[in-house]
Amino acid sequence: MRDNAWVSSSLTYLTPSGQPDAWQAEAASRGGKGTQRIVCAGEVPASADVALLLGVDADATVVVRRRVIEFDGVPCESTDTYYPVEIARGTPLAETRKIPGGTVRLLAELGHVGVRVQEDVTARVPGDEERETLHLGPDEPVLLLSRVTLDSGDRPIQVDLMTMPAHRQRLRYEIRIG
Repeated sequence: MRDNAWVSSSLTYLTPSGQPDAWQAEAASRGGKGTQRIVCAGEVPASADVALLLGVDADATVVVRRRVIEFDGVPCESTDTYYPVEIARGTPLAETRKIPGGTVRLLAELGHVGVRVQEDVTARVPGDEERETLHLGPDEPVLLLSRVTLDSGDRPIQVDLMTMPAHRQRLRYEIRIG
C-alpha cells in the first residue's frame, strides 16, 4: 500500500451513528481535521445517469447536495448526492447547510432506511473543473464511486456520485458471507 493513500470503508457512512459527523470522526482518528464544504443544494433535473440510478424519468426533478470533502484543508473528494424529490423536497436535504447527525440519520427520521447498497468503482482522467476542485495535476486520474442506497422495498432512496484522486485513495470492502 502507498503510504499516502487514504484507506476508505463505506460502512461508516451507511448507518446512522452516535457521531455528530462521521467524516470528522474518521479524520480525527487519523490525526487530522475533516471538513465538508456544501457547494450547493436544491432541485435540479436528473441527468440520464442519475435518473437510471434513482429509477426516475430522465429530466425528472431530483434534489442534489454537492460537497467538497477536505482533510486538513486539502480536497480529497467531491460528492454529489441525489434524492428523489418526494423524499427530499422541503427538508434540510434541499438546503445548503450542514445536517446535524448527517443525512443518513435524517433519512431514517423521515422513515427512509437503507438496507442494501450497490457500489460501482471506475477510473478516468478528470475534467478541468474536477482537476481544479481536487487540486490535481494534468496526468493524475480519478476514481469514481457510484453508490445507490436502497430501502426494504428495493427502492433507491439516495445516490452518491463521488470523485476522488486515485493516487490518494484505496477503497476497502469487507463482505460478510452467511
